Amino acid sequence: MKVDPGDRGLYRGCVHAPGLARFQVTVKETDLLVLADSDLGGLVREIVLTQRDRLERHIAANPGFRESLVPVVAPPAAPSIVRTMAESGRAAGVGPMAAVAGAICEEVARGIGSRTKELLIENGGDLYVRTTCDRTVGIFAGSGEPAGGMALGIRVRPENTPLGICTSSGRIGHSLSFGDSAAATVLARSCALADAAATAVGNRVRGAQGIREGLAAARAITGVLGAVILRGGEVGAWGEVELVSLAERNDD
Repeated sequence: MKVDPGDRGLYRGCVHAPGLARFQVTVKETDLLVLADSDLGGLVREIVLTQRDRLERHIAANPGFRESLVPVVAPPAAPSIVRTMAESGRAAGVGPMAAVAGAICEEVARGIGSRTKELLIENGGDLYVRTTCDRTVGIFAGSGEPAGGMALGIRVRPENTPLGICTSSGRIGHSLSFGDSAAATVLARSCALADAAATAVGNRVRGAQGIREGLAAARAITGVLGAVILRGGEVGAWGEVELVSLAERNDD
């Protein structure tokens, strides 16, 4: 989910993770907030530059990869980020670019490896989490919503990580969505799959039955662990999701 800079500043300002180094890496459209045991900003920047170069070269040779709104097949010799995006898009029934933010998070996490035990990577509202303690991830539904747009969160247990938590919205951000949800959030082991699936689920959230149809879409995607949908003041959830009220929280 591509987020307006003002909204990004709002929800990033709510991040609370005592004891972790916090740093930002920006390369063109990629804008990462990373929390880890130590400042790995130089390494993360190198990884992002490498992965973006590989992706951009593939797109230059295959323009349809960027434009397609339906699944595509990546050749076996394509870079891993390209193959990951194509496979995730195919699993969710959407184009490969729907998985780009999550795929970059995954490549960064892979490149960092065991250099840190704690690792949270946020990329335009899409999140990779690897943790050794309980964390609460807020669902951002827009600055015009109650509690600054984050009144609801998801509890993440360390035994369930690494985990991708990605969100699509029909109301905020610049990413393409055919739905009208405030937030359609998907959980999956693969961050790229969670990203693509969030787009697919968000596309199905339209009208009075939108939450029901969105959750049905989430259940149908192999590899999706759970989903939360916010629309019109209503909330729907399915799967391995532990919801937490953030209205009166001041801790993690």
